[in-house]
Amino acid sequence: MNFREYIQQGFVFLDGATGSNLQEHGMQAGECPELWILNHPDVFVELQKQYILSGSDVLYAPTFTCNRIKLAEYGLEDKLHEMTQQLVALSRQAVEESGTTRKIYIAGDMTMTGEQLYPMGTLTLEELIDVYKEQVNALIDAGVDLFAVETMMSLQECRGAVLAIKETCGDTIPILVTLTFQDDMRTLFGTNPETAVIVMESMGVDAVGLNCSTGPDKMHEVVQRMLRVSSIPLVVKPNAGLPKLEDGKTTYDMDAEEFAKEMLPLAQMGATILGGCCGTTPLHIRKMIQNLENVKAEIPEKKQIRALTNERNFLEIDLDGAFSIVGERINPTGKKNLQEELRQKKMDLVIDMAEEQVAKGAKILDVNMGTNGIDEKEMMLMAVNELTLAVDVPLCIDSSYVDIVEEALRIYPGRALINSISLEPEKIKHLIPAAKKYGAMFILLPLSDKGLPENLEEKKEIIHTILTEAKKYGLSEKDIVVDGLVATIGANKKAAIEVLETIRYCKEELGVATICGLSNISFGLPDRSYVNSIFLA
Repeated sequence: MNFREYIQQGFVFLDGATGSNLQEHGMQAGECPELWILNHPDVFVELQKQYILSGSDVLYAPTFTCNRIKLAEYGLEDKLHEMTQQLVALSRQAVEESGTTRKIYIAGDMTMTGEQLYPMGTLTLEELIDVYKEQVNALIDAGVDLFAVETMMSLQECRGAVLAIKETCGDTIPILVTLTFQDDMRTLFGTNPETAVIVMESMGVDAVGLNCSTGPDKMHEVVQRMLRVSSIPLVVKPNAGLPKLEDGKTTYDMDAEEFAKEMLPLAQMGATILGGCCGTTPLHIRKMIQNLENVKAEIPEKKQIRALTNERNFLEIDLDGAFSIVGERINPTGKKNLQEELRQKKMDLVIDMAEEQVAKGAKILDVNMGTNGIDEKEMMLMAVNELTLAVDVPLCIDSSYVDIVEEALRIYPGRALINSISLEPEKIKHLIPAAKKYGAMFILLPLSDKGLPENLEEKKEIIHTILTEAKKYGLSEKDIVVDGLVATIGANKKAAIEVLETIRYCKEELGVATICGLSNISFGLPDRSYVNSIFLA
């Protein structure tokens, strides 16, 4: 049975800690763990054999920090591929020597590089992806069954690792992603549990969750919040309680019995992929598994919510929920001051406009950099980076150029909205796959390369055609927002009624969210604000 099938059957048990157990056998703080393991292979193989005998289904190969940046701290970056082969081989050796007849899966273990990403640091996302691709290639050559991206504090670094894996081997190898959360229920970089799940699930990982952080007794709220929005299995891999220093050694305050007892409620809530992190031993894993013998695993239902995110928070789009306003002022059309600033590569006015719109109630910000005399792609990427730091709402990426939208989605550290995909061949061909790859939602604009639909039936036909095409790539109604396509009542007296019917049809018959560019309704008319406000009401 392949791993994707296996995690849908019931509980899956991971192994426990590596580093804290190796320290018990003499590994010193500050040593390169991978090198120490290769110099003491028997110690490591015996540890993993004990995990198998305790009931673990998955062993994490000891490649946690076996990436170019981390190995460079020890002058070992040129040995990355060779070391990875040897380290994964030790996990395979443990399986063979254990004598088990069960299928044991070997996970290629990956984590953060320790260098901060731009704009907080100097490492670019593309450089990070290249670093991860090098590690991914080595792990694939070594024959791992899945990837475990763990102890992540940055959502953007999670994205970088997932993109590296998928761009290297497509969807052929499963991916688990676990983040670590602080006492305020956020990662070090401010991401909350729901946002992490929404972004990772929309990018196509196979399971998501948390590891390290604390003991299992303090994980209840994070697990509950993740389960509310997740439709993929949840991974929980806690520490053996809190660390403390005794006689110069780090110990953990939760023995195997207590650890097993505290893992029980997390499993009952719905976490199904379970293991241990710092301080846990084979005995912790054995006791946990024994404690769950009579508990039935609850495999999550397909309940993916409609939501956009930035790096820190999410915005749920509920068909029966609150009305949300998209701020559209960040667009240089007709704004000479903004045009001039963009030509000078300044972002001051963009940030001011963003902050003002959010203060006035905008829940999403549309970003358009299209004007003469500038490099639109360069300014779009600059705006996305700056706005990600400046405001706490999701962004809507707005450009007529497919490549600009794709580049902006690549660097956006959350789940963005694409504005927009119409029935133009170029957009269908490139932007629907981009929405799937980067986990974005998109605005479905019901017009074709022939122009505006002639009537309501043609509009509905276009909506169905694009929806069908999106489903071919694995997207669903929950990934799409249909534009009502407002025309002016000055030219078509049925325009308002047709928009209202489009909204009703999408909501009640298709189960798709809708959006409207309001002010077109009054184009060419006097007292436009009255017409607009009545139409909105």
